[in-house]
Amino acid sequence: MIYNTKEERLPLPEYGRTVQNMVDHALTIQNRNERQHCAETIIDIMERMFPKMRELPDYKRKLWDHLAIMSNFKLDIDYPYEVFPEDKLNSNPEKVPYNNSKIRFRHYGRTLEQLIAKACEMPESNEKNNLLALICNHMFKCYPNVNADTIYMIDANLNELSHGKLYITDDLLRLMDVRNEFYQPQSMEEMGKAQQQAQSNQPKKKKKKKKAQTMSGQL
Repeated sequence: MIYNTKEERLPLPEYGRTVQNMVDHALTIQNRNERQHCAETIIDIMERMFPKMRELPDYKRKLWDHLAIMSNFKLDIDYPYEVFPEDKLNSNPEKVPYNNSKIRFRHYGRTLEQLIAKACEMPESNEKNNLLALICNHMFKCYPNVNADTIYMIDANLNELSHGKLYITDDLLRLMDVRNEFYQPQSMEEMGKAQQQAQSNQPKKKKKKKKAQTMSGQL
C-alpha cells in the first residue's frame, strides 16, 4: 500500500490526488488536440467538485489558473484566459506601511484625533458644532468606564487633544445625543450639583460585625 505521506506533495490539496493524476496524465499526451480536450475535461470535473465557485466573479479564470498551477505551468495548451504568472506565485506581497506615531488615548483611536484636528481648523458655524457633537458622542461611547464623571473626563480629553481650542459648552450639550442615566443635556454647573446630590442620596453600607468565637461558646 502506498501512503499519501510517501507521495509527492500536492500543489492544491483541495482537488485531491485523483485530479492531480489527471493533470499529470495530460502532460504525457503528445497530440495537442487530445491534450486540449483532456484539459477541458479536467476543468469540468474541477467545476463540479466546487459548484459554489460559480457564484464568484471570473470563476472560470480561477479554474484555469488552478490547472496551470497543478501542472507547474508546463501544460502546453490554448488557455482561454491569461493565466496567473508563475513568477508571482511565490512572491511576497509588498509591505504595508504602518503609521507608528503615538496615539494619546488609544481607546479613542487615531481617526478621532484627525477629526478633532479638522474641527479646530473649521470656523465657528453650525457645521462645526454638529461635528463636535458627533465627536463627543463617539468619545462617550469609546470611554472605558461610563459613570457620573465621564462627561468631565471627556471634556478634559477633548481640551487636551485640541490643545486648548475645543471644550464642551452648554449648546454642545444640547446637541449631543447620549442616552445615559448619568448624563442629560444640561449645563456643567447643574450636572455638578446633580452628581453631588446623587452621591449624598446613596445609602451607606452597614458593616457587619463578626461574632467572636470563644472557646467557651464552642463548648
